[in-house]
This record gives sequence, C-alpha cells and structure tokens, in this order.
Amino acid sequence: MGKLIQRQKIRYRIRKKIAGTAVKPRLSVFRSNAEIYAQLIDDDNGVTLAAASSRDKDIAAQKVTKIEKSKLVGAAVARKAIELGLTACVFDRGGNLYHGRVKSVADGAREGGLQF
Repeated sequence: MGKLIQRQKIRYRIRKKIAGTAVKPRLSVFRSNAEIYAQLIDDDNGVTLAAASSRDKDIAAQKVTKIEKSKLVGAAVARKAIELGLTACVFDRGGNLYHGRVKSVADGAREGGLQF
C-alpha cells in the first residue's frame, strides 16, 4: 500500500471524529516538501474562513528554517482568526504526525491566541 493511500486513510479516520463549525472551525494543515498551508474551515457551510501559508509575501521573505516558517504560518492564521472574532478551533493534522512542522503550526496558533 502506498504512503499517500495510507495517509488518506488516516485523514478519513481523523475527519470522522472532527468537524469545524462557524464558531469553532477546523484548523487544517497541509504540508508539502517545501511549503506549509493552514486553513480555518467551517465544514457546516463548506467555506474557508481564513488561510495562511509559507508562500505569503511577509513569511516567504524571511530567511528562516521551515520549522520557524511553520510557526509564523500558525501565528498568521491565528491573527486572521482573532480579527474575525474566533478564539477556538479544532486541530486537523491532515494525516501527518503531530511533530516537527505540523506541531510548530499548532504552537504558533496557540501563541497567537487560538485555543484548541
């Protein structure tokens, strides 16, 4: 069984348990080899409320490690959430291990004021 298929199964398993609402959206993390993306998703209406990625101009301009960039992405998505009046969310690791870059997104979001 391929690695991507296994990860997709893990994602389905996670998504059975958690879903985002308008007041408590799902903080979904997607990690590619080079970049990392985070979105706050309201699954009831199927809309993305806020998003941030390591490709944003202010984050991409900084010459830091990928883990440090991930922390900045978490802080950026938290800042956008606070502007929308959201303080709580559920974390969706997207089938990745809660370690390294995925963990640093969560840490950055927590420091930015999101609770999960």
